[in-house]
Order: sequence, then C-alpha cells, then structure tokens
Amino acid sequence: QVQLVESGGGLVQPGGSLRLSCVASGFTFSSRAMRWYRQAPGKERELVPAISSTGVSTNYADSTKGRFTISRDNAKNTVYLQMNSLKPEDTAVYYCNAPRLGADYWGRGTQVTVSS
Repeated sequence: QVQLVESGGGLVQPGGSLRLSCVASGFTFSSRAMRWYRQAPGKERELVPAISSTGVSTNYADSTKGRFTISRDNAKNTVYLQMNSLKPEDTAVYYCNAPRLGADYWGRGTQVTVSS
C-alpha cells in the first residue's frame, strides 16, 4: 500500500522557518521524482518545488525561489521542504506528491500557517 505521510507543519510568525518532511512507503522511492504542492483556501493547488529521483535536479515556483529548498534522502525514503523567510501568503496546506502515469500518489497534507 502506497503511503505519503507529511509532517512538520504548524503556526509560525512572518520571517520564521519550518521544515516539512514526507515519508514514503509502498513504492520504489529512489526511482521517482517528488514534488510539494500547496493549496490555500479558495485557491488552486500550486506546485511549489520538485526534485528529481537522484536529487540532482530541482525546480521552484517563482514565489518560493531563494526561500524554499527541497531535498531528499533516498536511504530514508524521505523528501524535505525547508521553508525560510515565511510570509503570510505562504499559508496553505502542503502536500507531498509522487508523479506517475495514471493517478499520482498524494499525501494527506500538513497545514502551514504564517501569522503574527
């Protein structure tokens, strides 16, 4: 059974940092690219960053470049999202995603709230 389990969300003040983790199981993690999406209330789901299966290649949404860093540890079947200099507009539910032909794998999400 495929599982993606996110953790690390919470309430943080503007300018603060959070580190999200996503632990994968049930598929060959090291052979798949991984992505983080986020969805704010009333908005469409947005791709935040993506990372290749080896971790060599990454892509970031313009809104997060220079502030967010995606990384992975294939030995631990885990992908991370380090978020620095957080802004209120970063408030959203953050989802871990493993793309594949047909239906992607999704986690249930972790809430990130940036507020003073």
